[in-house]
Amino acid sequence: MNLVAILCFIITLIGYVLSKKLHQKYPYMLLAPGIFVPFVIIVLMVIFNVSYDTYMIENKWLIWMLGPATIAFAIPIYEYRKVIQEHVLAISLGIVIGMFAGVMSSFYLAKLFSFNQETTYSLMARSISTPFAMELTSNIGGSVELVILFTMITGIAGVAMADMILLALKLNSRFAQGAALGNSAHGFGTSKAFMRHREEGVVACLTMVLSGVFMVLLGPAIIRFIVTYL
Repeated sequence: MNLVAILCFIITLIGYVLSKKLHQKYPYMLLAPGIFVPFVIIVLMVIFNVSYDTYMIENKWLIWMLGPATIAFAIPIYEYRKVIQEHVLAISLGIVIGMFAGVMSSFYLAKLFSFNQETTYSLMARSISTPFAMELTSNIGGSVELVILFTMITGIAGVAMADMILLALKLNSRFAQGAALGNSAHGFGTSKAFMRHREEGVVACLTMVLSGVFMVLLGPAIIRFIVTYL
């Protein structure tokens, strides 16, 4: 039994509960649990020289729970199934184009900075929500640890710039706004979409889940083709 790992687990849970209450009272982005708690934990780990492997001993199951949490998004999707059926073509095209844009931009970014193969694959897999990205990167030879980091950064950056970009694009459709948030910022974007409007949240759920399924099934072949021939 590793007491340091158990203490890290307790701090993570307590930190999340307290941060959630703090964010409800002061709804600033930097105080969101997904941003504030990891920052505090990283600072504490650096100060007390706690390794990542030690932290993960008792906390790895929290990452495993991302899978069931993602599946839970199916509930609002089912409730709005008739509305979604009316826009199925637009949503499908948005998912496919969004995935290709994410993979291609990641590939050329990795090429620009001369990343090695493992880092390149991990970066290309970050264009979907964390549980799907973990499954994809394990199938293509990337790093699960890196893809978690890249996916988190993607979600945080997407939420930080979401309002500004959507305003600049002048998207009036809630479906378009929700699809953009779900495709680009994954779980963070979906939470943001629900804060804006329920319909936006539902579409964000749908695009996040379907883009994840799409990439897990076809992503390995697409990524290897791009790396090999481009």
